[in-house]
Amino acid sequence: MREWCTARELAEAHLPGLPASESALIRFASREGWNESLAYVRRREGRGGGLEYNVSLLPTSARVEFERRHRAVMAPQPEPPVAPASQAPISDRAARERDARLAIVAAFEAFGRGQRLGNASRSKIFVDAYNGGTLIIDAWIREIIPHLSPRSLARWCAARRSGKANSLAVDRAAARKGKGVLDVACGGRVRTYLLALIAHNPHLSAQHLRMLIRSEFGDQLVVAGGELVDVPPVRTLQHYVAKLKSEERVALTKLSNPDRYRSTMAPAGVGTYRWVQEPNTLWMIDASPVDALCVDGRHSIYAAIDIATRRTTFYVSRTPRASAVALLIRKAITAWGVPDTIKTDNGSDFVAQDTKRLFANLGIEMQLSDAYSPQQKGHVERVIKTFQHDCATLLPGFVGHNVADRKRIEDRKSFADRLGEDTAEAFGVSMTGAQLQAYVDEWVETVYHQRTHAGLGTSPMLAAATSKKPIRTVDQRALDLLLMQVGGNRVVRKTGIQLDKYHYVIHSALPGETVLVRQDPNDAGRIYAFDADTGAYVGDAICPELAGVDPAELLRAKKEITAAHLAERTRDIRKEIKKLTTGPALIERVLEVARRDMPNVIAMPKREEAHTTPAIVAALDAMVPREAPAPSADVLSMQARLIAEETVVPLRTEETPHQRWQRALEVIERMSMGQPVSTEEAMWLGGYRAGPEFKGFALTYDFVDPTETKKPAASWTDATGQQSL
Repeated sequence: MREWCTARELAEAHLPGLPASESALIRFASREGWNESLAYVRRREGRGGGLEYNVSLLPTSARVEFERRHRAVMAPQPEPPVAPASQAPISDRAARERDARLAIVAAFEAFGRGQRLGNASRSKIFVDAYNGGTLIIDAWIREIIPHLSPRSLARWCAARRSGKANSLAVDRAAARKGKGVLDVACGGRVRTYLLALIAHNPHLSAQHLRMLIRSEFGDQLVVAGGELVDVPPVRTLQHYVAKLKSEERVALTKLSNPDRYRSTMAPAGVGTYRWVQEPNTLWMIDASPVDALCVDGRHSIYAAIDIATRRTTFYVSRTPRASAVALLIRKAITAWGVPDTIKTDNGSDFVAQDTKRLFANLGIEMQLSDAYSPQQKGHVERVIKTFQHDCATLLPGFVGHNVADRKRIEDRKSFADRLGEDTAEAFGVSMTGAQLQAYVDEWVETVYHQRTHAGLGTSPMLAAATSKKPIRTVDQRALDLLLMQVGGNRVVRKTGIQLDKYHYVIHSALPGETVLVRQDPNDAGRIYAFDADTGAYVGDAICPELAGVDPAELLRAKKEITAAHLAERTRDIRKEIKKLTTGPALIERVLEVARRDMPNVIAMPKREEAHTTPAIVAALDAMVPREAPAPSADVLSMQARLIAEETVVPLRTEETPHQRWQRALEVIERMSMGQPVSTEEAMWLGGYRAGPEFKGFALTYDFVDPTETKKPAASWTDATGQQSL
C-alpha cells in the first residue's frame, strides 16, 4: 500500500476531516505541526520538489478511509515459520488456511501502525471493513475466510506474536478424515469389503453395493462404542465410493488392471542403462504384429535396437519363428557388427534351441527378462511403439492400434457400404510383405536415424558416427552357415545320415558317431556335419537322389575312403595285437601282476575249539568203521536153496502207456492165432480193452480187433491145459 502522499494527492482524495484544496491542505498541515515531524515528512524527489506526508499523520477518520481504499489483504512476503522436525507435517489445505490467516494478521498490523486509536477500535474498524468488502483482498483469501470476527483476529495475532503460527493451520477435512460411518463400521471391515467389491467388479452400482453390504453385515452396522446405525443410503454410498476410488486409486488399479498399473503407476527407474556408452555393448530385441495389413495377411515386425546409439533395424516376417530372429540378427550384425549382449523376453521364438545355439556360436551373451515384465526391455518396446504410431499409421492397409481405432476406421463407411465388403477393401490393403519391408527400411534410414533422440541429445546416426570403438565383424560365409537351419543331432549309420527320409553319404564320419547337421537352403542335396560335442567341422554329406550323383559311384568312393580311414586308424592297433599273440598268455600276465600285489604277510594260526551238536555226534557214530557180523545158519541155507532153484526176483517197474498198448496187441495176436493165454492175461486184457487208453490208441492207429469178428469164439487154454469157450 502507498504510505507517502503530497498535499495535492491528499486534497484530491477528498478524505473526511481534510481540506479539499492543495493550498488549504498546506495551511492545515502547518497548523497541525506536520512539518515538525521529521520522521513523517520528507522532500519529494523529482521535478517540482515540495513535501510528502506519511499517512500516519492523517486524522483517524481520514486514515481509516485511506486504509480502506488502498490497503490490500494479500499473502505475506516473508516465508511462514518452519515447523519443528518433531512436529507432524501439515497438509496443503492446512498450509493454505495458515497463510490466509497470517496475511490477514499482517494486513491488520500494517493498518494499525501509526493510528492514534486503541486496539479494540482498530480491530472493530478493520473487521467491519473486511466483512463489508471495502478492503482489497486476494480472492483465495476471501474464499478460505469469507467472514472475520474481532475475537478470531485477536487470537490469530496472539499466535503470530508467540511464534505458534503453525497452530493456525487447520484442515477440517483432515480432521474428519477416516471417521465416517463407513470408515469405522465393524472395525473397518465394511471399508475393506467395499474395496474388494470395487476391485472385483468396478461396474457395480451404489445400489448393488448397498444390498451387498446388507447381505454381508446386516441392516445395521456397528460403529464406535458398540452403537448400531442403519446402512447409509445410496447417495451417501455414491459419494463414499467416489472418494474411495480417488484415495485408493493405485491399489485398485493394481488389483483390477495389473497391466495398466505396470505401465503407468509401478515404480520405474530412469537412466537404468546410462552405463551403456559404447555401440554394440547391449542390444534389445522384440517382436510385435504390424498395425497394417498386407495382401498376404498380417505380418510381424522384429526389432533390434542398440542401446548406446539407439540405432534400430527391423525385419518383417510372415509368422513368428526362430528363423526370423536369426535373420534379424544377421541383418543387424551385417550393418553394425557383433554385440556383446542381447536382451530379450521369454517368447518361444527367442528362447528356441536354434536361437540359443546361434548366440553361443557367435559368442553373444543372452539375457532374458523376467516373465511378464516388458518394462525390463523398455527401449525396444518404445521403438516398436514409435514405429507403429509414426510409420505404420502412414501405410496402406492401416487397421489402427487397438480395437477402438479399428472400429473408427470401419465406421468411415456406412453399414450399407460395408455390407459384403471384405477386409482388404475395407482398409485399402494393397502392399505385399516385400513392399512393407522396403517401406520400413527406408523410414528407419531417412526418418528415425536422422531425427534427434531425446535420450541422446543427438540423432542415432551421429551417435554411431562419433564412436571410436572398433567393430567386430564376421565373415559373411561363416555367418550364413551358422544361420542355416539346424537338422539336429544325427547318428551316422552304415547307409549314411538320414534326414527327412533321405540318406546323405558322408565320407569323414564312421557309423555310430553323432553329428550336428545344418541344411543348405540353396542346395537340398548337401548338408554340413559338425561334431556334436566340440562343434568342429566334420565334412559335407551328399544325397545322391537330390544332388544328381550316381549312387554306385558315390558308394564305391565311400568304401575306398572308409577303408583307407580305418586302415590308418587301426595300424597301431594291429601292431599291438601281434605283440599280444606272440608273448605270454594273458592269464600268465594277470597272475604275475596279482602275485606282485599280494601282501607279504604270514597269517598266525588261530586258536581252535571243538564244536558239537547231537546231530554231529550221531553222524560221527555212523562214520566209525565196524566189523560186519557173521551170517547165521538159516541165512546161509536160504542162499544155497535160491542158488539151486535159480530163482530170479524181477525188479518192479511201472509200464508206460505204449508198453501197455504193445502188451495188449501181443495178447490179442496170440488169441487170434489160437495160442493159449493165461487167466490173468485174459482178465487184464478185458479191463484194458474197455478203458479209454486202449480206445484212444485204437482210433489213432485205426486198429481193427481180429477177435471181435462174428466167427465162433475161439477156445483158449489156461495154464492148466483146460480149454474154454
